[in-house]
Amino acid sequence: MKDCLIIGGGPAGLTAALYLARFLREVVVFDARAGRALKIPTTHNLAPFPDGISGEDLLGRMQSHAETYGAEIVNDEVLEVSKTDGAFRVTTANVTTTARTVILASGVINHGPPLSKQDHDLGLSRGLIRYCPICDAYEVRGKRIGVLGHGEHGLAEARFIRSYSDDVTLIPPEGYVPHATDDIGVLASPMRRLSLTDTQVLVEVETGQQHLFDTLYVALGTSPRSDLPVSIGAKCNASGCVVVDAKQETSVAGLYAIGDIVEGLDQIAFAMGQGAVAATAIHNALRQ
Repeated sequence: MKDCLIIGGGPAGLTAALYLARFLREVVVFDARAGRALKIPTTHNLAPFPDGISGEDLLGRMQSHAETYGAEIVNDEVLEVSKTDGAFRVTTANVTTTARTVILASGVINHGPPLSKQDHDLGLSRGLIRYCPICDAYEVRGKRIGVLGHGEHGLAEARFIRSYSDDVTLIPPEGYVPHATDDIGVLASPMRRLSLTDTQVLVEVETGQQHLFDTLYVALGTSPRSDLPVSIGAKCNASGCVVVDAKQETSVAGLYAIGDIVEGLDQIAFAMGQGAVAATAIHNALRQ
């Protein structure tokens, strides 16, 4: 029986794996390679990488670091988690493993714009499609910025970005067109079609008018990957995020949650901190 099984190989999960391995604990990370961090073209706000680092490079380094100290990484998707007689059973398509504790680090899924996967990924790599102004609004300061979103969420993101550029426009994806506020422009009609050139984003609205932007922030929200925690009885909040205590433990004893699946700041540094907290709490609990 392992000491801990970690579901998710992003920054949160790999940090927890590193700590647990250095605590001399037997730990396995199940990584389906479907996390958001893997798709980051370049992040510039993660110390100590002033020249930036891609998500793929970062996770590769973190995985090698954890493996150096004995953590095992398995590229497989977890299908089921159960708990019987104080032990957890984690099942994938290929293996069933038991452990004394489990860490959920499976993250969230972005609600994307109406683009093919090929166009979306190409736009992401070119900086035409973006999701996190906290991460990278600095890189588009002074540009023509579109924000695809509705309601308070879309308006809040536009307000945040407004401090980086005088040219920010809220694009309603459908239905109600919000009222302009805080020097933020608003397209008078919902978006009908979205396309990309090599350097620009083209938005066509229902009236037929076309608008060009240098980059588009997608503010359509996310969905936590909470099926597994719900199936085992962990409490989630109204938005689907797993509820945890100060040590990252869920309502199920021995089950912890870290990273974007928990309510908080969706940032790499924040997720890594949660990984350290959970791993240390688990190590101390297992010694008792």
